[in-house]
Amino acid sequence: MNEAFSWSNIRSWSLLVAGTAIYAFGLQYFIIPNMLMEGGVTGVAVLLNYALNLPVSLTSLLINLPLFFLGWRQLGKHAMIYTFAGTLLLSLFLWITEVLVAHGWLIPFISTQDFILVVLYAGVTLGVGLGLVFRAGGTTGGVDIIARILHRLKGWSMGQIILSLDVLILCVSLLFIPKEKVLYTLVSVFIASRIIDFIQEGAYSAKAFTILCHTPEKLAKDITLELERGVTLMPATGGYSGESKMIVYCVVSRFEIRKLKSLIRLHDRQAFIVISDVHDVLGEGFREE
Repeated sequence: MNEAFSWSNIRSWSLLVAGTAIYAFGLQYFIIPNMLMEGGVTGVAVLLNYALNLPVSLTSLLINLPLFFLGWRQLGKHAMIYTFAGTLLLSLFLWITEVLVAHGWLIPFISTQDFILVVLYAGVTLGVGLGLVFRAGGTTGGVDIIARILHRLKGWSMGQIILSLDVLILCVSLLFIPKEKVLYTLVSVFIASRIIDFIQEGAYSAKAFTILCHTPEKLAKDITLELERGVTLMPATGGYSGESKMIVYCVVSRFEIRKLKSLIRLHDRQAFIVISDVHDVLGEGFREE
């Protein structure tokens, strides 16, 4: 199949469309009606909407376009293609949701009694939207482009650049919205960041077992037979004793944790076990990309 029409590209574009649509919905349904804020260029557009009643779809596009062309020159075409697509799609879906709200076909969720509910759902919705966009390899433009350019030219940390610009935007927003709303925004941003991490790392979680025991070869064989999981034996040397040992390494699903623990204890009740979180497991027996 032609690379342009490969399943991988179809999946990426589908995630990009779905992510920008969900993000735009979250802004129009939860954030703007309740006068909350958002970071990045979208936050600037939201702030201009509060101050001058300018449409978010138009201002976000106008701010992003010069940043996009700057990024195109500095970062190259390949690095910017999904960012450009994400920018255009977000502006398109913001415009669609603005029309729906204006005609009364989409009634925003406004709450004065239980504002925590608004913050929770805003964070989840924005987090899901951005998580899908990032999963597709794209961004919604803006601050991300600035951060990548400064990182390349100056070597500054992208995370620190993005955080600094977001803090600056939130500080300026204090001139237009109550400080309580800014504090609620911080809660929403935190929830969104957790959701983004969850989607980026994968919904499927597993556990990695690193095991030191007296019968590693026999344990590895029994794990293969009983759990039907692959096992790796890695040579090691004891730091204190200087003895040669074999480390058993195995990844299992969370439903197999108890069974593997019991199997290890049957072999060696004094076994030393380290259990680590594993995210987004790819390969035979787990998820295929």
